[in-house]
Amino acid sequence: MAPTSPSPATPASPPPGAPGPEPGPTPARRLLSVVLPALLVGVVSALILLGVSLLAEQLQHVLWKTLPDALGIGGFSSLWMIVMLTATGVAVGITVHLVPGHAGPDPATTGLVGAPLAPGVVPGLLLATALALAGGVSLGPENPITEANIALAFWLGRRLAPGSPAELWVGLAAAGTIGALFGTPVAAALILSEVLASQPGPGALWDRLFGPLAAGTAGALTMVLAAHPSFDLSLPDYTHVHWGDLLSALVISSAAALLGMAGVLAVPWAHRAFKALRYPVLATAAGGLVLGLLGALGGHLTLFKGLDEVKELAASPDGWSAGEFAVMAVVKTAALVVAATCGFRGGRIFPAVFAGAALGLAAHALVDAVPPALAVSCAVLGMLLATSRQGWLSLFTAAVLVSDMTVLPVLCVATLPAWLLVTGRPQMQLREDGKAVR
Repeated sequence: MAPTSPSPATPASPPPGAPGPEPGPTPARRLLSVVLPALLVGVVSALILLGVSLLAEQLQHVLWKTLPDALGIGGFSSLWMIVMLTATGVAVGITVHLVPGHAGPDPATTGLVGAPLAPGVVPGLLLATALALAGGVSLGPENPITEANIALAFWLGRRLAPGSPAELWVGLAAAGTIGALFGTPVAAALILSEVLASQPGPGALWDRLFGPLAAGTAGALTMVLAAHPSFDLSLPDYTHVHWGDLLSALVISSAAALLGMAGVLAVPWAHRAFKALRYPVLATAAGGLVLGLLGALGGHLTLFKGLDEVKELAASPDGWSAGEFAVMAVVKTAALVVAATCGFRGGRIFPAVFAGAALGLAAHALVDAVPPALAVSCAVLGMLLATSRQGWLSLFTAAVLVSDMTVLPVLCVATLPAWLLVTGRPQMQLREDGKAVR
């Protein structure tokens, strides 16, 4: 008979009356332990965003108002736009070349929430971001500020609590920054719910969102109390849903998604062209020159991140022709592609919002029966779906811009064809080898 292998030893049963294993903390106690770190991270994340934004605003005033006035040049003349954006490209390129860590990885390869950077990279990243924001580059602050806050939260959190998981600090910093950006923790919860839903982890989804939601709330309240941000474009109210509005919503959201996808497909080509210049200073200087030429073509409203400029557009929905609105939408999309691929540090959400709003107003100007609130929200929805692939964020932003829940059911309908056009296709983010992420 073949010998049998010994069976594994089974643990002896504890004697009667012996204490069992120590119970772990209850879910409620575990979640409560995250509240204080979440609040602190949320407040600090908002303050960093606020500080960089205020610095950029002060520098922007000097560059686009004080300096051209002193020289007797129109601040938004074509010549000044070209000169200033080219100079901004040179300044950002020198900064990226000289600062420790070169202001982080190639921004074309990064998304909104990524792995923590080394803390030594943060000062250079924030400086490059402030210069780009002030100089009129068509990018927002969301990506680099989120990266900086994640890096700082991770570095400090792992020192104060060495056994804590990295995901905790990444989630808290991302939520605090997103909450501050939008002035509400709902945006942070919606974005992170998409991220967390695709990742395995213990506990219910709302248990995993508890800490980020607290951080997002702290960041949002800090920003609201300090700066009173508002995304409402004050467009005429959308009062009634008509059958014709459903067709309009489908067409507009699909057209915006196609415009966004045109920009997405251009990203690898533009990135290769700027990479061929080999040096960051040359790439950002060339990118700045192209942005200046685009600004001269589309007008000064197509410069900067786009949040203040889109409000100026919405304040006069009949102030431009359909063709002029369409040109601004195309120019802003092209500017976003150039800025995102030549080496400028910045985010893509706010420029995409401007491009979508301009396209929506073009639709309203072309067909006056289409309400401006419906046209703008559907176009922003389609553009954001193409450029961000964040469904909840796109729907939330489109609804917030018009502050009218009447439009929400129509937006849900408009989401369907736009999502079919973008899902499974290249994203506005590249891999290390220069190919688009899918």
